[in-house]
Amino acid sequence: MAVEIKNVKKWSACFFRGIRAGDKLLSINSNEINDFLDYDFYIREDTLCLEFEHSGRMKKFALRNKGEDIGLEFESYLMDKQKRCRNKCIFCFIDQNPEGMRESIYFKDDDSRLSFLFGNYITLTNLTDGDIERIIKMHISPVNISVHTMNRELRVKMMNNKNAGKSLDYIYRLAEAGIEINTQLVLCPGINDGKELRYSISELMKLYPAVQSIAAVPVGITKHRAGLFDMPEYNQHTAAEVIDIIETMGASFKEKEGVRLVYAADEFYLKAQREIPDEDYYEDYPQLDNGVGMWRSFLQEAHTFISGLDENTDVKGSVSLATGSAAYPLIKAVAEELTAVYSELEINVYEIKNEFYGHTVTVAGLVTGGDLIRELKGRKLGQKLIIPDVMLRSEGDLFLDNVSLEKAQEELGVKICPVSASSGDALIEEIISMN
Repeated sequence: MAVEIKNVKKWSACFFRGIRAGDKLLSINSNEINDFLDYDFYIREDTLCLEFEHSGRMKKFALRNKGEDIGLEFESYLMDKQKRCRNKCIFCFIDQNPEGMRESIYFKDDDSRLSFLFGNYITLTNLTDGDIERIIKMHISPVNISVHTMNRELRVKMMNNKNAGKSLDYIYRLAEAGIEINTQLVLCPGINDGKELRYSISELMKLYPAVQSIAAVPVGITKHRAGLFDMPEYNQHTAAEVIDIIETMGASFKEKEGVRLVYAADEFYLKAQREIPDEDYYEDYPQLDNGVGMWRSFLQEAHTFISGLDENTDVKGSVSLATGSAAYPLIKAVAEELTAVYSELEINVYEIKNEFYGHTVTVAGLVTGGDLIRELKGRKLGQKLIIPDVMLRSEGDLFLDNVSLEKAQEELGVKICPVSASSGDALIEEIISMN
């Protein structure tokens, strides 16, 4: 495969040898370059024999690797088209998006390279034996895998892909080769929980220490499911059953191996109306990005930060915070703790109910600009409105419904300040800065 070069840095090794933007890199040391993973792996060798297509002709030269940037820049990490998911999962959230959103929202990603580069989860159904061999050869680790179930027949049914069961073989091959694996199970009530959940966890536990973590997250349900699989929601009782299975199996595994390995997402605890476990339970927070332990981490970080504040510092004024229904009690608790330190600081916390996707969707990351405006129009917002940055897409300036940050500020008549959704420190600092 020929990979087009977007830019060549001036005065770099390749620049001095006449390589320019528009030329194509063909190989490094006779190894074909398909994407940045290939490039990054082979560019580390001591001697580099580079082959290019330059002005319609082949050009080849050798370089001694001195650990310096040779000057090549590419359009993207993937260097070609992103791989689209071939599955038609009964629980797919993307299928539950309404019509009329921007095209990128409907793209179903299942590209293994994005797993390695950015931590995306993949199903393995897009991979070939050659892809697995490349992962092992390059020792690319960790790999994040959406398993859902270790029951092969059930996986085929859940993902509507005849190869979904067979692709589980790749997990065993990766584990045997010492590749670290993080896994997730999207649980659907009455389908892959209960005894199926016990089976999946037990099978993945057999692959420890290659399998580094197992996260169970509940299926997301929107109001846009016309014509899709009839999927129930988790309720207080069924969510509690999931937690009991995971906590029992995790505790047993910890006694044997010293790690819990399997965790339920925070959303299960909220649905079951149970207290979020303490900080020690989550160990090193291996599945934080999957919503596992995020509440506890955020609350602990905010509490530690607030406890170190000087109450004699002059902090006063009025600000507002907006978040999804799920995080509302958490953010309100943090705000109350902070105002107990600064009595002249007013913090208004607003719960944004999701009309766009339906009230079954409660996470802040799926709050739209339209819902934010609808809920907050005419309400007391103070000197600024603080929102979690996960509400925004497209480099931080668009909500999911294409409402821009600028438009939301105009409609609400207040400066909107996005902060890290996972950082209690960042939230407190933004509140007390009063800028």
